[in-house]
Amino acid sequence: MSLRLKKRRKLKNEINVVPYIDVMLVLLIIFMVTAPLLNLGVDIELPQSDAKPLEQQKDEPVMVDVTADGRMFLTLSGAPAEPIEPSALEAKVAAFVRQNPTTPVFIRADTGVDYGTVYAAMTSLQKAGVPRVGMVSQPAQASR
Repeated sequence: MSLRLKKRRKLKNEINVVPYIDVMLVLLIIFMVTAPLLNLGVDIELPQSDAKPLEQQKDEPVMVDVTADGRMFLTLSGAPAEPIEPSALEAKVAAFVRQNPTTPVFIRADTGVDYGTVYAAMTSLQKAGVPRVGMVSQPAQASR
């Protein structure tokens, strides 16, 4: 009988990081592809006007955006626009105006919006304690 000595394999005690690197690269690619698809603003076609532009305010204004389909978005002092229900507009703006009474408030309404929708937004802002509401428009283009 012959005795054979078996060689024992030494176990590696290192962590294999290659799968983690693969996962991180896939996540990086996903984020790079989806980042340009984020909608950072609200797409609104503003009416044209011959009015003079206002001088710049030191405070970021409160913006109420009304899209062509009647949806409303609220932007408070430079924060990203967030969708808001007309019923919640009054309470949210009232809380903000109590803290910042000198902040200007503007409505940006699409040219295709129903007059009643803009009027309802203005009424909500008035009930919220906003003394003056401005309307945002584009400069009128000279006819050729």
